[in-house]
Amino acid sequence: MILQFDTHTFDTSQPIDISIPLTNTDANPIAWYLEQPVIEPVRFGDWVGKVAAGSSTNFNNIHFNPHGHGTHTECLGHITRDFYSINQCLQTFFFRAELISIAPEKHAGDSIITQNQLEKALAGNTPEAVVIRTLPNLASKKHQNYSHTNPPYLAAEAAHYLREIGVKHLLIDLPSVDREEDGGALAAHKAFWNVNDIQQLNADARLDCTITELIFVPDTVPDGSYLLNLQIASFENDASPSKPVLYALQP
Repeated sequence: MILQFDTHTFDTSQPIDISIPLTNTDANPIAWYLEQPVIEPVRFGDWVGKVAAGSSTNFNNIHFNPHGHGTHTECLGHITRDFYSINQCLQTFFFRAELISIAPEKHAGDSIITQNQLEKALAGNTPEAVVIRTLPNLASKKHQNYSHTNPPYLAAEAAHYLREIGVKHLLIDLPSVDREEDGGALAAHKAFWNVNDIQQLNADARLDCTITELIFVPDTVPDGSYLLNLQIASFENDASPSKPVLYALQP
């Protein structure tokens, strides 16, 4: 079906899913020192919730962590003392997005995405959402164990720049916008959400803005403008597993 968004059209039959599926195998990405997710049948005595084991239905429990086991979308409740839910903070789900590809720069042994790189890649565009594909774009991102690897991250001034130009939704193919071990500074998270004090939320903190991590954008998808459908599960939690989907915009 062809629909219109602003002055552009998009084809609903051509979705570009940039989420990573959650599995209970070694194919699942892992971060933050976790083990792989667990998906297993419910057991009540001798009864097993699995058709292959004689049940009438498949009836699984799933144990996972949204931050460490795949594509997830989080709100500022991720870093605040008081509780804020992604299900309450994210109330609309379609956004004009710009996909950009960036090779993080080496700084003192770290790989960092800088403000200057973002400015060059966006070239004056001020979309509601920015999708960052880091280079090299290896397929192993979909299965990598990121724990203890010091992955690339976003400089705090780069996150501040995105906030200043009005970006409300930031999506990235890394386990975090911040350094794996930073002593709890979380500088990029705080800069993007405009959180000055995690104990007392300032009045201009960005409650309706989100960060989505651990996406994967195939090389076949060119940089440029898209319609983003940011789908979450209805978890009353600081973060939810999510399924961001892009649609190419036509004139």
